[in-house]
Amino acid sequence: MVIPFHVTEMLRRVMARYDAEKTPQKMAPNDDAFSLLRPMRKISQATVEKYWARLRPTACAADQAELADPVTMAQAEQYSANIENFIGTVKLPVGIIGPLRLTGMNANGDYHVPLATSEAALVASYARGAAAATKAGGISTAVLYEGVIRTPAFVMKDLLSAGQFVEWVVRNVEDLQAAAEATTRHGKLVSLEPFIDNNIAFLICRYTTGDAAGQNMVTIATDALCQRIAEACPVPIEAWYIEGNFSGDKKASALGMVTGRGRKVSASVILPREVVEQVLGTTVEDMLAYGRVANLGSLLSGQLGAQAHYANGLAALYIATGQDAACVAESAMGVTRMEPRGEDLYVSVTMPNILVGSVGGGTGLPSQSAALNILGLKGAGHGAALAEIAAATCLCGEISIVAAISAGDFTRAHENLARHR
Repeated sequence: MVIPFHVTEMLRRVMARYDAEKTPQKMAPNDDAFSLLRPMRKISQATVEKYWARLRPTACAADQAELADPVTMAQAEQYSANIENFIGTVKLPVGIIGPLRLTGMNANGDYHVPLATSEAALVASYARGAAAATKAGGISTAVLYEGVIRTPAFVMKDLLSAGQFVEWVVRNVEDLQAAAEATTRHGKLVSLEPFIDNNIAFLICRYTTGDAAGQNMVTIATDALCQRIAEACPVPIEAWYIEGNFSGDKKASALGMVTGRGRKVSASVILPREVVEQVLGTTVEDMLAYGRVANLGSLLSGQLGAQAHYANGLAALYIATGQDAACVAESAMGVTRMEPRGEDLYVSVTMPNILVGSVGGGTGLPSQSAALNILGLKGAGHGAALAEIAAATCLCGEISIVAAISAGDFTRAHENLARHR
């Protein structure tokens, strides 16, 4: 049997750091006395000073001045609903792309899109895609479906009991819907779908959430629904859990890919041949040729969907506008398509899990509120438009990266804008 080279090399590196006497002692449990931080949400100058005192001597006064700067401290109370053990804020570069023209169901007009990132070349790439799409007349967008899901799990004695449990739930769905919706002014339980695995029953609870991303909203509503089941269901329940890890919350899943978790959005544009050649520096044929290879790579590697790099644009937009950045794990799924339209190029993305909101979460924080104001989408009434902008931004990224790789410019662009900046 042949042991792969990388295995032997890794063993060599591990053993080079191993000392027969010192390493076991170093890795043994250490029960020396220590003092835990107690989670606190109330923010004051005194609490900030207290936490920084704990960080000495590894963190110096200059570190404190950078994170707990005067502007941050003057607005410190605004962060109290979003974080515990507050010590300051991190400054991340923000760039804009645009104008990005959208001719959408909800987002219609020219937008400058703020993107927060430390990755050089990202904003330039998305800006190039936006320039091509806008010069082509704009991106068509539509929210196709909406539904944030939470999936509680109920454990019964056996399969028969699980079946009886589901039968009771189906007969009492209106009562359960009322219990859930009593917790929120904006959330609506639009479907409740049972899924049985032997003695365990999952309930796929799907909600519309107004203009909020709605993660906390659906959790609280589902808890009320489960409490009602626990009180009224005659079938003995051995245990229940608010989330059975079935929903795809903050992770890529086949369920999310097929049914969506959040807003499902499609965005598309037809790029004229001259735009591809003049703005993107490549040809329609070369983009299609690379697209075929990239789709094969997606298929062979087992990706959920087929796309180049949705996560880049989503993470930058989510951070800039106060979204839950961890939701990029599920939002960055979908399908990019490139097809010829005569001499021109049709490009589309369909993304089933865009979780964004124009209210709630981090959208009210000072910097994030400013970013939403740049978009003109701060506050109620803009959640669907923000979701369409998210998909359109990802479409711009797909256009640009495929053009760069097909033209052989990808490495050179990163050398010029990142390594040799």
